[in-house]
Amino acid sequence: MKEAFKDGADAVEFDIHPTTDGSWAVFHDWALDCRTNGHGVTRLQTLTHLQTLDVGYGYTADGGKTFPLRGQGIGLMPSLDAVLETFPESSLLIHIKSNDPLEGAALSAKLKGRPGPQLQRLMVLGGDRPIKVVRNELPTVRTMSPKMEKRCLTLYLALGWSGYIPEDCRNSVLMVPANYAPWLWGWPNRFLARMKSAGTTVFVLDSLSMADYKAGRSQGLNTLDDLKRLPKGYSGGIWTDSIETIGPAIHAQN
Repeated sequence: MKEAFKDGADAVEFDIHPTTDGSWAVFHDWALDCRTNGHGVTRLQTLTHLQTLDVGYGYTADGGKTFPLRGQGIGLMPSLDAVLETFPESSLLIHIKSNDPLEGAALSAKLKGRPGPQLQRLMVLGGDRPIKVVRNELPTVRTMSPKMEKRCLTLYLALGWSGYIPEDCRNSVLMVPANYAPWLWGWPNRFLARMKSAGTTVFVLDSLSMADYKAGRSQGLNTLDDLKRLPKGYSGGIWTDSIETIGPAIHAQN
């Protein structure tokens, strides 16, 4: 995360899992077996145990012939508290990896203890049920779930010509595939201005097929050629998995 911000990221997204000792682990995978030397479901462990594992154990760049990071990631799985305390003035996208409303309630309770200015810089993504809870409990935090995004974009496509901004588009986070973006009323400048006025952050993703979109599969704009999909003068957010490439290119243009 530190390297991403150094490379020019304005925000960083990460996944969280509740732990059996009442904490939250920051880790992508649902299970430990692929990335670490541990076994089992991530959320069925204590944070104390998770932080004894080697998160570099499973990394390989040659199909399993070598594992160059083994032994270098012991104790490096962060907690949510550690991330929030390390980046108190940064924009962070917290991704709940489930559709459990109890996780929305638990995360809301955790975040209510953070300072108001930090809360305004946080965004929370996840399943429809936990996000509904977070949206009710923390109205200043930008949120988005699959159903919210679908309702937002569908209504805006139908009524955006009038200037109407659907409720699901307000105080939200929108992920817009590059090939669908031109269908949005006022794209890009007027659309971005409307969403900004509604407290919403917009990110453009790589182009998607309808099957990918419905299945929730997506990827960011990760190469310099991908940036050519953006309209000239685009001023919104860019979703990328390769900030070390995209960050310097964007800042050089500015």
